Order: sequence, then C-alpha cells, then structure tokens
Amino acid sequence: MANLKERIRCFQETIGYSFKNENFLKQALMHSSYANEKHMNKLANNERLEFLGDAVLELVSSEFIYMEYKTMHEGELTKLRASMVCEPTLAFCARDINLGEYLLLGKGEDATGGRERDSILSDALEATIGAIYLDGGFTSAKEFINHFILNDIDKKKLFYDSKTILQEMIQGMSKEVLQYHLIGEEGPDHNKKFTVEALLGEEKLSVGVGKTKKAAEQEAAYKAILKLQAK
Repeated sequence: MANLKERIRCFQETIGYSFKNENFLKQALMHSSYANEKHMNKLANNERLEFLGDAVLELVSSEFIYMEYKTMHEGELTKLRASMVCEPTLAFCARDINLGEYLLLGKGEDATGGRERDSILSDALEATIGAIYLDGGFTSAKEFINHFILNDIDKKKLFYDSKTILQEMIQGMSKEVLQYHLIGEEGPDHNKKFTVEALLGEEKLSVGVGKTKKAAEQEAAYKAILKLQAK
C-alpha cells in the first residue's frame, strides 16, 4: 500500500477536492484503532469529524428531498431521508469512491476486514464531509454530498429497500410465498460471508452474498427485482 502522503493525494484526486489543510483529511481517514495503536491523543481519530459531517449531511439531504419531492408530506420525507443517510447507503457510497483503501486502521482492525465494514466506511464518509466543511466551507461540503451521496437516489433506494419492494411486487403478481433460505456460510467469525437464495414458492428467483444474512437477503431481493422487471 502506498505511503500516507500518496494515499492522501490519490484520494483528493478521486473526490475532486484539494484540501488547503490536509490534516483535516488525515484525521477524517483515521480510525480509532489506528490512533490507539500509535498511542495518539484520544481526540486524534475521526469521531469528532464524523459528528460534524453527520449534521452537515442531514441538512443538505433534508434540503435536497424537500426541493425534489414537493408533494411528499413530513412523515414520508423523514422516512426517505433516513433511508438515504443510513449506514448501508453511506457504506455503498463509500465503496463507490474506494474509501476503504485510504483508511488508517490498526493492524488488528485491518486484518479482520475493517476496510469493508459498513460501520467504519459510513463513519469515515461522514468524517470526510466534516473535514471538507471545515476546510472549504458549506458550499464545498454540499457539492461533495450532491455528487457522491445524493446522486442516483432511485438506484440506491431500490437496493437498500429491496426486500420491501420485492414483497410488494410479489403480492401484486402471485399468491406464492416469498422466502429467503441460507444456503452457505463461510469464513471466521470476524469475517463471515453468507449466501442466501430468494424463493417464490418452489421457484428460485436469485442468490445473494453478503457479510451478514440481512445484507445477503437484500442483494438476493435486488437481483430478483431486476429479474422480474426484465420479464
């Protein structure tokens, strides 16, 4: 893996934003496991930036859906915002920019799959937003959010609400029962991989793989939706 300076340069190229103070970005990429391992100050990790970025993200996403969905009432707006900024969605967005490659992790966290863990990725993405906000102001943070999080909302919403959407589709076209069966489980406890199939009655619709059973079920549902839509 490239040294820290090179990683920081590459990540800035990836997101299209150049930091005036690269220390903000370094902190955003620093997981608590790394700070602990290096015996650094407890405030050196990205948790405070995550707190700030979470607030900026909530404001920007709230404004976006308020302007985009003009006939939606408050309860629906709240539900939509929650799905847009939830941990799986943010982790999905983080993977789009390969954020995991640039993280500063402790050796133990790195060895146990930390670079792919949803919680670590989503927290680091919010910390990155916080870092951009401090470095370049609200407008820069908003541009980052619009470009990397609020783009292609329908696809992201479909993926992370797939089980609900598939259930509604099935109810409108079949009396068969939709079920998810675990057909495979491998890897050590700290880095499991689950394989799940989606069944409609006796018919196998699709197979999904994920680090949790829930994630595998969501992927199976997503693939089933695409299959049914193509018919």
